[in-house]
Amino acid sequence: MEYISTRGGQQSLSFEQAILSGLAPDGGLYIPKRIPELPKDWESSWSSLSFTELALEIYSLFIPVEEISREELKELIQRSYSTFRHPDVAPLKKLTPNRYVVELWHGPTFAFKDVALQFLGNLFEFFLNRKNQNRQPKDSPPERITVLGATSGDTGSAAIYGLRGKKDISIFILHPKGRVSPIQEAQMTTVLDDNVFNLAVKGTFDDCQDIVKSLFNDTDFNSTYRLGAINSINWARILAQIVYYFSSYYALRPTLKPHQTLQFVVPTGNFGDILAGFYAHKLGLPMGINGKTPGLVIATNSNDILTRFWETGKYEKQASSDAELQSTTSNDVSAQTAPVLGSSDGKQAVDPKHGLVKETLSPAMDILVSSNFERLLFYLALDTLTESSETEEERIKASQARVKEWMHELKTAGRFRVPECTLQAARALFAAGRVDDPQTKQTIRRYFTADTNVVHDGKRYIVDPHTAVGLFVAENLPSGDQDEIIQTVLSTAHPAKFAEAVIQSIHESPENLKHDFDFDKDVLPVEFRGLLDKPRRVIQVDGTDSGLTKQVVIAHSVSSSPSNPSSSSV
Repeated sequence: MEYISTRGGQQSLSFEQAILSGLAPDGGLYIPKRIPELPKDWESSWSSLSFTELALEIYSLFIPVEEISREELKELIQRSYSTFRHPDVAPLKKLTPNRYVVELWHGPTFAFKDVALQFLGNLFEFFLNRKNQNRQPKDSPPERITVLGATSGDTGSAAIYGLRGKKDISIFILHPKGRVSPIQEAQMTTVLDDNVFNLAVKGTFDDCQDIVKSLFNDTDFNSTYRLGAINSINWARILAQIVYYFSSYYALRPTLKPHQTLQFVVPTGNFGDILAGFYAHKLGLPMGINGKTPGLVIATNSNDILTRFWETGKYEKQASSDAELQSTTSNDVSAQTAPVLGSSDGKQAVDPKHGLVKETLSPAMDILVSSNFERLLFYLALDTLTESSETEEERIKASQARVKEWMHELKTAGRFRVPECTLQAARALFAAGRVDDPQTKQTIRRYFTADTNVVHDGKRYIVDPHTAVGLFVAENLPSGDQDEIIQTVLSTAHPAKFAEAVIQSIHESPENLKHDFDFDKDVLPVEFRGLLDKPRRVIQVDGTDSGLTKQVVIAHSVSSSPSNPSSSSV
């Protein structure tokens, strides 16, 4: 299996090279050069496998045995998922006869990012240990990795928990100051291991992401500090997330009637989680109804670059006009038009580089540009803008050139438009919708006050605001009422991570139910108790110039003696 950049550039890389590099030198993202084939009997032979056993089979399709032996890979997987609190790793909960949630937050930081980042942390350690054991001469300095990432909330803590205390690895996480939830911030900044550094950047998540990309593209700096990526630009993140699409299918398969199929509804910010579903589809996982109902549904909040793309075919950082945006507002979503769900009441933070970032109750999706969308664009270009008479290499190069052109337009003009044939191909695969904050709160409240069919473990079912976004979109799809469609909504975070949004929503419930609600007793996990009061360590970065972050990395990298300030500034 070889890996290539979405934009062309250098030659193919091995799996190890792609994972350790993170971002390609040309700014592109690594993807497998070809989609592997599932075993012919996969549906039956994999049907009784556990989550970890299923992960082994799927990872093995993309990781050559010459790079990681099957036994080594099995051990890495078992170590990664032994940290989860639920034996199924990603269990399903039934909400209605035709709607389920898959709970992806049973890992150490209570967010779906743990599924990928526990594995990626162990993968980094495995590759680094092997390199250092085989280094020549033996007394030469060991190789080190400086992991650099940006977070809108959950990625940071999940990455830190996956890498804390690991030998020869330092991790630097940038988060937008004041724009993550208190629990998310505490989960990151209360980790005091010597190899962990949290940077609070005065800016937006997109600023943080741009800083990270800028430093990865700084060739001298990258090679000196051996930067490693933990954001979903890293292919291992996408690979790990493919598994729970298959595990959800197998969990529901015994109950599916012959005419029924699955549809996955995914709260979406950076496009990594739903992209894993796209790869599951490309591998051959049944979903959707061909030509009628897409198998994947994008659910965004008011930061809706993706929803607008599916409406117009135009990918732009800011809507062309507010009037145009308002004229398409609707409470329905269709596969062909994917109209808007609701409008924004979020705070609008003016970002001179990016336009408007709206602060919402679902902050992990407060993103203007979805990095992983570039990977989908490659496949859309490959399928719609190349000639079947061309060789595979010619088609790949043509697709890479088209993606490079689109990304250049996005950087210079803030937008690009795809041809109609490409848009129609995207609509055949995905539907999309947006949700505003009042609708998010309404959804949290509705499931809390619902009938006993959504009561679990003796408690009323409570969802976090991101899951609520997914549920609202699912309910307003035409397919939501079809007997032939079984919807699976990805539940991305434990509700305790977003206490303010949950409490606000439930306090607007009927008095008799509201008085029965006790957040600490009903929602707060024991692991979170007292977390906000623990000592913290954070470095304040007072600007979005990548040079400021570079200074921090140089001062605190693994090649120098780390200091332990409780707070400092650059």
